[in-house]
Amino acid sequence: MTLDIEEIASLLLIAAIVAMIARRFRLPYTVGLVATGVALAYSPAVPRIHLTKELVFTALLPPLIFEAAFHIRWSDLRRNLGVILLLATVGVVISAGITAFGMRAIAGWDWTAAVLFGVLIAATDPVSVIATFKEAGVQGRLRLLVEAESLFNDGTAAVAFSMALLLIGGSTLSVTQVAGTFLSTVLGGILCGGAIGGLVLLLAGATEDHLIEITFTTVAAYGSFLIAERLHFSGVLATLTAGIVLGNIGSLGALTDRGREAVVSFWDYVAFVSNSLIFLLLGVREAQLNLSAAAGPILIAIGLVLSGRAVAVYGCLIVFRKSEMRVPAANQHILVWGGLRGALALALSLGLPANTPRREEIITVAFGVVAFSVIVQGLTITPLLRRLGQITPPSEPTVRASGNPDT
Repeated sequence: MTLDIEEIASLLLIAAIVAMIARRFRLPYTVGLVATGVALAYSPAVPRIHLTKELVFTALLPPLIFEAAFHIRWSDLRRNLGVILLLATVGVVISAGITAFGMRAIAGWDWTAAVLFGVLIAATDPVSVIATFKEAGVQGRLRLLVEAESLFNDGTAAVAFSMALLLIGGSTLSVTQVAGTFLSTVLGGILCGGAIGGLVLLLAGATEDHLIEITFTTVAAYGSFLIAERLHFSGVLATLTAGIVLGNIGSLGALTDRGREAVVSFWDYVAFVSNSLIFLLLGVREAQLNLSAAAGPILIAIGLVLSGRAVAVYGCLIVFRKSEMRVPAANQHILVWGGLRGALALALSLGLPANTPRREEIITVAFGVVAFSVIVQGLTITPLLRRLGQITPPSEPTVRASGNPDT
């Protein structure tokens, strides 16, 4: 990938216009971007910047994770941590297992392809989920559950995918070794993010210049991710931890009032830019694939992914039905239908080794599932939220939603 400033500027101009149109007609911004990306693919000016695993993981995903984590209050997260962690671990395993078994039994895929696809498509994607729920104006516990789960299960899926590649690649690892590697990857990412977040807070406390404070948070967002990945830890969990540390401890005085306001505004804009580029390039990439040739496996996969998500959510949340952490049935329905797939699944599929069985078919089916998720689920989630009384009618003013064009 080469950085073409002219193309990036053009894409951002298009994104801004799409945002204005989407807001005027009350359409999901992400759906408008994907549709525009498809149209761009058939125009003479096709962007030379392509959606790749490196672009998503290195440039676009860290700021989105950091921005979302920065706004999560630790007190709220702690009260709901049991629900979030169960969905982000056991829920991901259940969803991946159902999808993998179904692709093997119904679609006729070999176990290698079925397992890899099941793992990479299992987690809800923070890019799609957070963008959609911010646009809808969702607040309170429901938004916390949706956003935090998508952030945590993102890290779980990425780590599980790496483990699956090792096992399928012929590595002879025992159950104990797999569990140990998984835990070290997760804990290493959390410790790395906490250490970098703490260091940045110490540095930020020595200045009152809001521009320097913004710079420090940028270093924390990207530095935690890149250092963790270099050490073979979870970069997603590192950035998530750094964002939570800076967002909570920074509010206690490590960041000045002006600095915190500037940091929030800066990351709102960076999130808007990252979302815009991801969904525009997603549309361009989808138009370049022959999705109709894989219509059968795509339809099977969509059904399996939705079924796996439903079993995971309803099954896991039964545990809390008689406790203070009980999640109302209406919110469970939203968690199921609002579990969108997006850039994470595509990045993982694009990063599959060249010799992976059914590699191109996995990529095509993954894009098909994501297209359904972003367009169909994205278009219907807001009416569902309104029907279940989770958001105000469109005629009423909505509250602030950071990182999106309706702010």
